[in-house]
Order: sequence, then C-alpha cells, then structure tokens
Amino acid sequence: MSTLTEISEFLQKGRAKSVRELVNRALEEGTPAKTILEEGLLPGMSVIGEKFRKNEVFVPEVLVAARAMNAGIEILKPHLAAGDNTSKGKAVIGTVKGDLHDIGKNLVKIMLEGKGLEVIDLGVDVSAEQFVTTAKEQGAQIICCSALLTTTMGEMKETVEEAKRQGIRDKVFIMVGGAPLTQAFCDQIGADCYTSDAASAASAALEHCQKSA
Repeated sequence: MSTLTEISEFLQKGRAKSVRELVNRALEEGTPAKTILEEGLLPGMSVIGEKFRKNEVFVPEVLVAARAMNAGIEILKPHLAAGDNTSKGKAVIGTVKGDLHDIGKNLVKIMLEGKGLEVIDLGVDVSAEQFVTTAKEQGAQIICCSALLTTTMGEMKETVEEAKRQGIRDKVFIMVGGAPLTQAFCDQIGADCYTSDAASAASAALEHCQKSA
C-alpha cells in the first residue's frame, strides 16, 4: 500500500498521530506537499463526507477525521506556502445574526476544507454586512449562511440584499442551509444554492468554484 493510500486510510479512522507520521514520511520520500494534500488527505476526507451523507458515519467520526486531517495539514503548511497556492476557492461561512448554533456550520466548514477550499469562519451571530464585507475584502467566491432558528432565517435575505447594495451580488455564490430551510425558501430570498447536508454543500461549493475558475 502506498504512503498516500495509508494517509487516506488512517485519516478515515481518525488516527491523527499516524497521519502526522505518514505525512512526515511522505515528505522525506520526496513527495510534494501538494500531492500529499490532494492524493492523501483530501480523498480520505471525501470518503468520510460521502459516508456522512449516507448516514454510514456520524458527527463524532467526522470530527475525529477532521482532527486527523488538520494534523496532516499543519505539517504541510510551511511546505505548501513555499509552493504554489493550493486553494481551490474561498468561502466565507457563519451562522446568521441572532443565531448561536454552530454544529451544522462547523460540519460544513470541515467538508469545505476537505474539498480543498479555503474557509474564513466568522463564527455565530454574523450580520449581513459582516458576511458581505468579508467576502468583498477577501475576494471570496462563496458566502455560506447557516441558521437553525426560524426566527433568524430572514437574515439570509438581508445578506442577499446587502450583496446587491455592496455591488458584489454577481460575484458571490450565496449558499444557505440549516434544519428549518427548504429549496422554496432559498428561491424566495434569491439565494443561489440550498443543500440539506454538509457533504452536498461542499460538493456544490467546489463545483461552483471549478465552473467560475
């Protein structure tokens, strides 16, 4: 079994220590950091994302796999910085103003990073202006808004309107998600994409970035 395949396998099992050791070994063997990321870490996380979508693994497994992936990325970071930029796109993510729930948001963040996207996490209770200003300043292609309370869903419409006000509506792909949301709501507020789970959200985000690249 190749070192890259082993990295993917151990990542799926959430074995952070083994992932660290194998990433170091791959670097010593002369494997480029970008290759280790794209053929070892990301495929492993992709498998977890797919299993999560099919309810074959649950939140705890996703979190330990993400921890293992981050352990590998930490080692690769100085090498990646030296090489070319490996980010496949940039997304701003947060839970909307008035809402303090972050489990769903954090899962989407993990899945986005698992697809190789750079994620700017604004946390919870994020205003429409914060989402849009950050996307504008950072040159992000995507804004991901999460809400768990029906009372805060209206903030998503605010974010769409704010993007128009700041003149970047045609430049950002606005994604919405959260338990009370539906495709109909997404259409009604003029957002671009609704998905019912974190793994699908990450796939849709990557697809958008590849199309607009």
